[in-house]
Amino acid sequence: MKKLFPTSTVGSLPKPSWLAETEKLWPAWKLEGDALIEAKQDALRVTLQEQTEAGIDIVSDGEQTRQHFVTTFTENLEGVDFEKRQTMRIRNRYDAEVPTIVGAVSRKKSVFVEDAKFLRRLTDQPIKWTLPGPMTMIDTLYDGHYKSRDELAMVFAEILNQEAKELAEVGIDIIQFDEPAFNVFIDEVDQWGVPALNRAVEGLTCESAVHICYGYGIKANTDWKKTLGAEWRHYEKTFPSIQKSNIDIISLEYQNSNVPMELMELIRGKKVMVGAIDVAKHEIETPEEVANTLRKALQFVDADKLYPCTNCGMAPLPRHVARDKLKALHDGAAILRNEFSN
Repeated sequence: MKKLFPTSTVGSLPKPSWLAETEKLWPAWKLEGDALIEAKQDALRVTLQEQTEAGIDIVSDGEQTRQHFVTTFTENLEGVDFEKRQTMRIRNRYDAEVPTIVGAVSRKKSVFVEDAKFLRRLTDQPIKWTLPGPMTMIDTLYDGHYKSRDELAMVFAEILNQEAKELAEVGIDIIQFDEPAFNVFIDEVDQWGVPALNRAVEGLTCESAVHICYGYGIKANTDWKKTLGAEWRHYEKTFPSIQKSNIDIISLEYQNSNVPMELMELIRGKKVMVGAIDVAKHEIETPEEVANTLRKALQFVDADKLYPCTNCGMAPLPRHVARDKLKALHDGAAILRNEFSN
């Protein structure tokens, strides 16, 4: 990006009420068959328009064609049985019934390429596309086959690499791997989390990003955050290995969090998407609040590497709240941009 402080979202945005249930992480579709396909494409048009009207510089699909940021990918893989479910602890926070890996996992076909082609035809703006990261995929599936998290991570990394390369070929500018699990399974990040990410981005012709946050603004996550104390220092343990990784951009959570801002010094030199919008609250940030967060980040991130962003996805929020938060993000970045141009 040649523009200073280009804005973006983490990925997910609320779905229109005519497409799916609202304010849910696993919303049920309201249509079927060809009508659902058409409605998903309409939702892509709408979410693009809303981002454009808000002034967002790097747009996304808003994950409009997916029920969930992980399961929509895994349901398209061989070796994963969605009928055979097991109850599993997700990110050590809540129990969920998850699909089971019953055999060797492979990708039957591209998952998002057709959606990406459709969005690419609609806009000349840079597009960021999200994929689940290997560690977070493992944390949403019951492994009844490999019985080895590091082996399974490399299997997923290879599959993700195939998908990412095809997305790059159809014109996606940034491919982001979502790894909220990096803030939970701290020791394993260095052991096999980062090596798996490096495999996932191998040979990519576009930029790559990793998003590491403290989760969507759902109760299980907000309750967990209350137990983390006055300082959240998870990044301190994982940043050194991530800084040495082949990932181009690191996306982080900061707005209304207890993450010490100075931890960003550990990834000096990387591009950083700084979370300046709190997705766990309906209150809209003022542009000046956003600008203040970004000013603080500039102590540790070079100006040409600072990308204002949201803390996490906004799928569980009402649409009008998400729209207003996007506008606040744009306006806050604009304040800072004007300061640098004067």
